[in-house]
Amino acid sequence: MALERLNPRDAAVPSGPYVNAVRAGRLVFVSGQVAYGRDGQIVGVGDVEAQATQVMENVGACLLEAGARFDDVTKVTVFLVDMAHRDQVATVRDRYFRGNNPASTLVQVAGLVHPDLLLEIEAIAVLPD
Repeated sequence: MALERLNPRDAAVPSGPYVNAVRAGRLVFVSGQVAYGRDGQIVGVGDVEAQATQVMENVGACLLEAGARFDDVTKVTVFLVDMAHRDQVATVRDRYFRGNNPASTLVQVAGLVHPDLLLEIEAIAVLPD
């Protein structure tokens, strides 16, 4: 099976040796997305809801590039710097999944790639037949 490595135009260029997503047959693996806008700048410094929205937009751009939608997401992993932000992030996620929630893991981390980043989300989707 051929792997398709994807870097959508609507997401920031990766800052290291990785791609934003990989499509492997019907599976789509979205790398951890943070609140970088297309210009590579952090969106919503100090504002977890703004950052969560940008993260979900980035996940959505990766899914779209692979031919998937949020309804196709089967698993997400959420990395939060502060568990106090859990409810705010969940509210933003609900706007994108619209009740079609995937399996989910939530982990608190000491920090992310930049000290102003508050969360990171990675996803796995299965494309429909």
